[in-house]
Amino acid sequence: MSQKIAITALASISPLGSNSETIWENYLNANTCFSNQLLDHQETIVGAISEADSEAIKDLSESDTKYKSLDKTVLFAIRASRKAIAQAGWVKGDDFGINFGSSRGATELFEKHHRDYLASGKAQTLASPTTTLGNISSWVAHDLQTTGPEISHSITCSTALHSMLNGIAWLRAGMATKFLVGGSEAPLTDFTIGQMRALKIYSNSKEQYPNRALDFDKKQNTMILGEGAAVCCLELGQKDNALAYVESIGYATEILEHNISISAEAICFQKSMKMALQNTDLKTIDAIVMHAPGTIKGDITEYKAIQKIFGDELPLLTTNKWKIGHTFGTSGMLSIELAILMLQKNQFIPVPFTEIQVQKRSLKKIMINAVGFGGNAVSILLTL
Repeated sequence: MSQKIAITALASISPLGSNSETIWENYLNANTCFSNQLLDHQETIVGAISEADSEAIKDLSESDTKYKSLDKTVLFAIRASRKAIAQAGWVKGDDFGINFGSSRGATELFEKHHRDYLASGKAQTLASPTTTLGNISSWVAHDLQTTGPEISHSITCSTALHSMLNGIAWLRAGMATKFLVGGSEAPLTDFTIGQMRALKIYSNSKEQYPNRALDFDKKQNTMILGEGAAVCCLELGQKDNALAYVESIGYATEILEHNISISAEAICFQKSMKMALQNTDLKTIDAIVMHAPGTIKGDITEYKAIQKIFGDELPLLTTNKWKIGHTFGTSGMLSIELAILMLQKNQFIPVPFTEIQVQKRSLKKIMINAVGFGGNAVSILLTL
């Protein structure tokens, strides 16, 4: 990458919490952040935000009459974005770009409007503008009063990392000097859970660790859905307040064998990782935060792709899906958050039920992977 890209802030709201101290404390223990909710007509394991964070989102909704009609995906994004720009030293009205993505957007609100339509035969006035994907970035831009460009998109589960790619492209093209990028997802709804069960990938486990991400011997799919938003501030060049730097990026797509699958050795991941690592000594990669959703095929295909790239000398491997579930479009940025915390603390966070991996040196370079339906893979290499 010809120009240095600094990450000068990162904020999130997720089952891990909403401040860096709480988030790190949750990573240090071996407990999951799951709870049970009645969804899709049955008790369902989910990764939900805390009661305190839910109250904060409710307060945000009631703080402005215009915000009362917004979906949680938008409210999550607004709250995380306010915290991120404060951390970076940006202020409302600054000239910075915004790119928020979501796999599904205003899921809960869309389902509510559809139920109301079926019951009354009439759509409500705000049904359309409040349920579009563009609604997220538009309202974040409104809340922060930015004069820069605002972009929204969905590339399913790799959405947040594609937001980062977009921000980097704008910065490197000289079209912006600062960009706010991230993802937001609130998928804990009856229909969304029902769709995952229809795909036969949702966890039915009653074990201590019901999402078995990186357990390559599991006999059933164990994906669990989580909710939240995560956003980071990108700036061009060396910065005194940088949390980490984006050293290189990679991306790829592949021809699908099935609507929801990637190839047996994840060709898209092989290509994205090769691109991100093309000017890097593989032995200097200390860890990889894998996408690893907890499905049989999803986990093992990514692992095989990593083996293809690194051979017998694999970096340390981890994921956070076992602890918080799969947050769809937000997941890649929450993986970025984990990577930055591990770099800053110089401490690897393992998956507790997998083979013990020993950290033998300081963590200096960590790669993050994400992929979504459609075989859209992204790999981003971070360094201090």
